[in-house]
Amino acid sequence: MMMLELRNLRKSYGSLTVLDGLCLSIPAGELYGFIGTNGAGKTTTLRIAAGLLRPDSGQVLIDGRDLWEHRNDAAASSETLSRIGYVPDFFGVYENLYVWEYMEFFAACCGMTGLKARQRCEMLLDQTGLYERRDYFVSSLSRGMKQRLCLARALIHNPKLLIMDEPASGLDPVTRSEYMQILRELCGQGKTIFISSHILSELSDICTSAGIIESGKMVLSGPLSSLFDSAHIARRIRIVLAGSAETALGVLKRDPKVSSIAIDGREIRIAFTGQEEDAEKLLRNLVESGAGVSGFMREKDDLENAFMQLAGRKGRKAVISYEMESDFPEGDRD
Repeated sequence: MMMLELRNLRKSYGSLTVLDGLCLSIPAGELYGFIGTNGAGKTTTLRIAAGLLRPDSGQVLIDGRDLWEHRNDAAASSETLSRIGYVPDFFGVYENLYVWEYMEFFAACCGMTGLKARQRCEMLLDQTGLYERRDYFVSSLSRGMKQRLCLARALIHNPKLLIMDEPASGLDPVTRSEYMQILRELCGQGKTIFISSHILSELSDICTSAGIIESGKMVLSGPLSSLFDSAHIARRIRIVLAGSAETALGVLKRDPKVSSIAIDGREIRIAFTGQEEDAEKLLRNLVESGAGVSGFMREKDDLENAFMQLAGRKGRKAVISYEMESDFPEGDRD
């Protein structure tokens, strides 16, 4: 079942078109990474999905319910919005409150009071690593702790869908890694997470699916397991040689699926657009040519690689390049 469906969303600000027929579907239980350049329409999409911004046209379905169809019906709107938790890209907090006061205030906003509210808040503070700081003033928390507090706040009403706009922005690597681990755990507990981030290497590690937006349209979307094949994204392969590079280069230059080659010592790194069986064929050709291959390793796919390739596609044919950083003879360049 789809937890979130965005159908043909359009949004303009004056003469500027931000979303141009955007369509996106996220199944329940996915941790979906939303990627795009600045100005591509990420934040607008997230705010529309969270019910904070009305689209000019199109539909937002949350767990099968149309978010905007009954927006003026308080009961129906509240029912749908209760499925959503939102963490924005800025963190407005009441800094003169204790952490536990802050949480219980928002619990009350969700209709929870007394022992039930206290237990819920303490559980979330523990889950986000803030329990030991429950008696601190919010103003005394570090940026990373405030971001954890905003996550805990968004989870008070136990939403099915968590929408997050650059939640790890500005965090140091250790704090960011801990934050991402919390998201992974939430997804494992059944939450659906829709997250935008510029930290693409870390999204690759935690996301189950992803999408890339460009000029208000989705250009790529799907499970990470099939995303790269569907878009013909070049994967990186590292080849270690026991002998001369000349023979290996001859084989690589003739393979149409090799889009670039770089040499460093006795290693060759290539960008390869083929699938698994094509890689096996390339290895077989290298061995049969007598290239002296001692290692052939396909590097892990990553979203940063995919994004940079898609962002750089302007209709030009890729040109094989050679970076000679070794003691191979000059003749190996040709």
